[in-house]
Amino acid sequence: MEHAANGREFSYFAPAGYYIALRVGFAFPIAETNALPDAWVEYYTQRGYMLHDPVMQWLYANSGAIRWSAITLPDPRGIFTEAAWHGLKFGAAISCASTGTEGQRSFGFFARSDREFTDEEIELLAHKLRRLHEATAPPTNLTEAELEALRMVRDGLLLKEIANALGVSEGAIKQRLKNAKLKLGAKTISQAVSTAVGYALI
Repeated sequence: MEHAANGREFSYFAPAGYYIALRVGFAFPIAETNALPDAWVEYYTQRGYMLHDPVMQWLYANSGAIRWSAITLPDPRGIFTEAAWHGLKFGAAISCASTGTEGQRSFGFFARSDREFTDEEIELLAHKLRRLHEATAPPTNLTEAELEALRMVRDGLLLKEIANALGVSEGAIKQRLKNAKLKLGAKTISQAVSTAVGYALI
């Protein structure tokens, strides 16, 4: 998802751990990094905290940045207290939404055990997150013919069936799929299809 240098930079600012989700669409991000303590991840997951987590609620409802201590949403499960017991005492939440029509957002939360994040650190983390968000933007240069061919492959049609349905040669379909594969940075047609699905292009 990110270069190792970026991972080191995030760890430097958030030594207690961090989580980043890139390009969250309807349900899942196209990429994520979970550098939180294993014990906290297991504890959090077993208790189904995600739906009740004030940090996650804030990230999905807002764009911008906030310290955990400034989040005023209810915390009936005491997740902030539990997180502090696992060394995640101070945190920052950052969310950036796309300005385009795809409606995707990227977000991250970052934790320390020693002190609050400074304004400068939050600004720098927000800048890094925005860079990753923009770097994983879906391509906008696929033609409708290329997307149509990908949709039909996704739906299980064979090349011959696609060609017959569209009234073109199999060679034309192969070229459309080859073009789509290149534009999506995919090595195989199936990878191109899954990438296009992940980007909500098809």
